[in-house]
Amino acid sequence: MRPFVHLNVRSVEEAVAALVSYNGRARLNAGGTDLFGLLKDEFLPEYPEAIVNIKSVSGLDQIREDQGMLRIGALARLADLANSPLLKERYGALAEAVHSVASPQLRNVATIGGNLCQDVRCCYYRYPRHLGGPINCARKGNGPCLAVKGDNRQHAIMEGRRCFAVCPSDTAVALALYDAKLVVVGPAGERRIGIREFYSPLGNALDRNELVREIEIPAGTGPCRQTFHKFTLRKPIDFAIVSVATAVSISDGVCSDARIAVGAVAPGVHRAIAAEVFLRGRPLNEDSAAQAGELAVTGARPLSRNGYKVEIARTLVARALLGGSGDGMLVEEVGASQAGRSGCDIHGHGGHGAG
Repeated sequence: MRPFVHLNVRSVEEAVAALVSYNGRARLNAGGTDLFGLLKDEFLPEYPEAIVNIKSVSGLDQIREDQGMLRIGALARLADLANSPLLKERYGALAEAVHSVASPQLRNVATIGGNLCQDVRCCYYRYPRHLGGPINCARKGNGPCLAVKGDNRQHAIMEGRRCFAVCPSDTAVALALYDAKLVVVGPAGERRIGIREFYSPLGNALDRNELVREIEIPAGTGPCRQTFHKFTLRKPIDFAIVSVATAVSISDGVCSDARIAVGAVAPGVHRAIAAEVFLRGRPLNEDSAAQAGELAVTGARPLSRNGYKVEIARTLVARALLGGSGDGMLVEEVGASQAGRSGCDIHGHGGHGAG
């Protein structure tokens, strides 16, 4: 790695001031599981002059309920979230999503704020300098999305625009079920951003001098069955090819409420609103779950090599709604060759990063 200035800050305000002083030439360090890969491979056009370490800010790792909200500090470690009795009891989909991230070693270091803010894993965007990179692309502000005519097996099948890289965060998918908001702090003060509005095809909603302080989730209003399912080629470590989070309430055998979020199919998290509306007031069985799966991928426009994701998404939605296992080898049903790796596929990279 190249030399850089390392700053230990003691407060959120001090961190913001440090970002302002470097005017876009500084990077935040939380868990560091994504950041240090970024520094080593130098895939971005500009190397940061300073690293602002926020691990030294006390109180940003809390997990607590307060005034009708579950509040999760941005520095809460994924391992602590996965083992939280509160999450397991009332926010099961989030607990399962966190547990699915990477390996135990990485979860012991990575933070939820970093997981939400990590950069996309597109192989063109992350082409390392020692192999001839970096490669310019739409996301870097100069050039087309190279995946459109290239290797796009892991890219978006819906909502892509200019850049077709998918949101890599598993925790974002579960948080979308709860209509979570991110509390963001910058030079102008504090603002709240819905988890679905946080992502766009060209990045996230953070300004260069802002950081995420905490996540707010409205307290649950009643019992419901929550699940998180994630399809990968290898069960541990891999980033999702498709992931699904569901929350379903059943009353007298009829679905009274349903929420469905699909990950790794779009630049952000896709809420399957049409499928949710369809399920309400209907018995939840194999037929209605299958129809909901079809509705969940309505409007999908796959690229030349990622059409297999449509079948995986609709099947995973149906399986999640019925409470089945998310570990089945769906690749056999859609063709392993379509989802397999190539020299351009970095989904085996172990860094579900903390940024």
